[in-house]
Amino acid sequence: MSRKLILLLAGDFVEDYEVMVPFQALQAVGHEVHAVCPDKMPGDTVATSIHDFEGQQTYSEKRGHNFRLNYCFAEVDPARYDGLVIPGGRAPEYLRLDERVLRIVRAFAESGKPIGALCHGLQILTAAGVVKGRRCQAYPAVKPELLAAGAVWDEPAPGLDNACVDGNLVTAAAWPAHPAWLREFLRVLGTPV
Repeated sequence: MSRKLILLLAGDFVEDYEVMVPFQALQAVGHEVHAVCPDKMPGDTVATSIHDFEGQQTYSEKRGHNFRLNYCFAEVDPARYDGLVIPGGRAPEYLRLDERVLRIVRAFAESGKPIGALCHGLQILTAAGVVKGRRCQAYPAVKPELLAAGAVWDEPAPGLDNACVDGNLVTAAAWPAHPAWLREFLRVLGTPV
């Protein structure tokens, strides 16, 4: 297996599991992961939030851990990377307003490199204009945005534990899908699973 270089876009109140688990799992199989946030430096942290499914009509939210960044956002050159990971949580709400983030996402989409996105992370993909005609999953509350952006909605399983693959794009509704989503993202990256 050849070692891949993966870019992970994070921001304050990124979903805790959706940033921690891919960051660690991708490293565990031998890949290098650069976790970045606009205007933050290596060693800085972002606050995370924990979204849970506890029987209410929507998820609950609690304060999570601090997640340590390990690379400088200003030094990101999309051409160097083999794949992109976009976790969910509340961070995508404001990251999608940053044109620098959208340029990076568009570069990955235009090059056909693997893109993995979870939950509300697809808000960044809709803002970047890269989902038209693409089959996607996301947290169900993001469905109207995806449809408005021209995406094809792929209904998540009742437990939100399946993944959707459309070419280089691997998406899922939330962290319960990690086993399926990570397996498919690794497959698209060309990593034996």
